[in-house]
This record gives sequence, C-alpha cells and structure tokens, in this order.
Amino acid sequence: MDDNYKRCCFKAGYDNSFSNTGAVSTHQKHKNQLQPDQDASVDSNIDSAPSKTRIKQQMHALQALGEQLVQLDAEKLRQLDLPDSLMGALLEARHISKHGARRRQMQFIGKCMRAIDPSPVQKKLDEWQRSGISHTAWLHRLEKWRERLLSDETALTEFAEAYPQADIQQLRTVLRNVQHEQLTNKPPKNFRLLFKLLREIIPQKTGAPSVQDFEK
Repeated sequence: MDDNYKRCCFKAGYDNSFSNTGAVSTHQKHKNQLQPDQDASVDSNIDSAPSKTRIKQQMHALQALGEQLVQLDAEKLRQLDLPDSLMGALLEARHISKHGARRRQMQFIGKCMRAIDPSPVQKKLDEWQRSGISHTAWLHRLEKWRERLLSDETALTEFAEAYPQADIQQLRTVLRNVQHEQLTNKPPKNFRLLFKLLREIIPQKTGAPSVQDFEK
C-alpha cells in the first residue's frame, strides 16, 4: 500500500513537474515571439527621433544661412519676407563688432530661423548668386572686347559680324579718341565711353555663364 502510494505520488509529481515546465516553456516561447516586434518598435522610435548630432548640424546650418543674410542689404532682406523678429536680429548683427557678442547674436538668429522654412530663403540666395556670377561674366566679356578693339585692328571687323546692330562708325571714332587720350595722357573720358557703348551693344545673358563667357 505504501509502495503503491509512493509510486502514485512520484507519478503525480513527475506529471505536475512536466506540466509546469511545459507551461513555462510555452509562456517563454510566446514571449520570445512577441519580443522581436517590441524591440523593432523601440528601434523604430529611436531611429525616427532626431539625434543630438543631427540637431546640432541643423543649428549650424541655420547659423551659416544667417551669416549670409547678415551680408545682404535691407532691400534684399525685405524681398525675403522674413518675420519682424528675425529681420530686427539681422539688422542688429551688423552693428555688433565684438566677437563674443556677435557669436551670441548669430546663435540667436539661428534660433529665430527655426521658426521659418529655410528652403525658400536658400533658393532665393542661390538665384541671386547665379545672377551675380552671370553679371560678372558679362562685365568680363565687355572688358575683353574693349582690350581687343584697342589692341587689334581686325577686332572691329569681327565685332561687326558678331553684333550687326552696332554703329561701327561711332565705335571707330571713339577708338581713335581713346588712342589719342592715351598718347596725350588726357583723362580717360572716351575710354569709359567705349565701355558704355559696349554695354549697350552686347546683351547680358541669363542663366549660368559658360567658360567661353570668361574667355571672350
């Protein structure tokens, strides 16, 4: 009787132990199945949150953009339609010469710029820069033509072919007057007049200049 009882108890204990172990294993398995999704969700939240490094880079970019804005005149600043607080900070920065005070002012400008979309501002600055480069290339072409017309007798014929609308007789007269001014050391009145005539004859190109614009 005692032996049978012991065997029954042993069997019952074994079954309970196996049953509990199975329950734990099933629970652990279910937990492991859910864990990757939970970890992925946490990782996704971490990836989507801006890092301190990224925030710092954005602040530096805004401050750099602010430096460009400080260099603009008041008329161009008004064309950007900036908030009054930012406009005032930019104008005030021009009158600050001390390094520490200016650095703090630029940091303040960077914070003010966080309230606006910098993309349209940067786009407008890029347009102005391209326009400035194009204008410089045009002036370079004018100067090159003036030098050639004064140093090369055949250049006037080439110029007439390139710009048939030009008054060649007037140009020829001005060229003679320039040469006379240079020989007699007179004020360069006709030298400046020649450049003015070239500005009226040679159109300024729009868009980005080519290498040829600087070589002509």
